[in-house]
Amino acid sequence: MAGVNKVILVGNLGADPEMRYTAGGTAVCKFRIATTEKFKDRQGNVQERTDWHRITAWGKLAEICGQYLAKGKQVYIEGRLEYGSYEKDGVKHYTTDIIANTMQMLGLAGAGNRVQEPEPPFGPPPGGVPEDDIPF
Repeated sequence: MAGVNKVILVGNLGADPEMRYTAGGTAVCKFRIATTEKFKDRQGNVQERTDWHRITAWGKLAEICGQYLAKGKQVYIEGRLEYGSYEKDGVKHYTTDIIANTMQMLGLAGAGNRVQEPEPPFGPPPGGVPEDDIPF
């Protein structure tokens, strides 16, 4: 039996998305969204915790995200977790990203701004993208 790797998030963009293209011409869009959880602590006081999530979209979905998303927009994201690492200044850093395959804008669109939902699913090209072809 195969495993399941699925993430569903609803949150707000913390900044405008970063749009790039690989050397092979594949669109890549990266952005961060915040989710906020409210809970009661042991004393019964309501507390809030905000988590930040790194999102990466590929191909046509990346182009749509780059064109229509902006800081503050609320979005629904479906995707999968992907773990990675890199070395900087001799220190190994670990990353957790959500690779989006579905995005839906939520809330009110800007005045006169019509947005079509993408035709899910979009994701990295079959077989993935060679690591040396990723621009960041």
